[in-house]
Amino acid sequence: MSTTLASLDQTSLREVFGHVPSGVVAVCAEVDGERVGLAASTFVPVSLDPPLVAFCVQNTSTTWPRLDGAAHIGISVLGESHDGAARSLAAKTGNRFEGLTTATTDGGAVFVGGASVWLDTSVSQQVPAGDHAIVILHVNEVRLQSDVEPIVFHRSRFRWLRSQ
Repeated sequence: MSTTLASLDQTSLREVFGHVPSGVVAVCAEVDGERVGLAASTFVPVSLDPPLVAFCVQNTSTTWPRLDGAAHIGISVLGESHDGAARSLAAKTGNRFEGLTTATTDGGAVFVGGASVWLDTSVSQQVPAGDHAIVILHVNEVRLQSDVEPIVFHRSRFRWLRSQ
């Protein structure tokens, strides 16, 4: 086993933080008749009472300001078949929903088909955190597809929990 003291520059920190595996979610809503979405790998459950979850978004995001005003935001916990969806939703250009099956609620939350969990949420608060914001969401409704295994982002790659 080799241990190296890493510096606190952005390149070293990105590598260090990349060693922490995380789930990947799609954060999506219909805004002015258009599906808008992004991928986040910093999603966490926060509270059971009230039901809250959170994710982090870069301050430079041009997508989040469009989603921020939505009454309902869909959180889809992406499954092991969604590596392409995660890449598409994270893209800076192009149709982020190309090839994806989605469902939209009457309230405007957009969900990715085949995800293990769907959470209909509303923004509760946002907390500035360096070059990101922590977005805390109130959970309005949930759906669970328990036979779908999640995809995990680790060391700059999408990985699966099952042996492959």
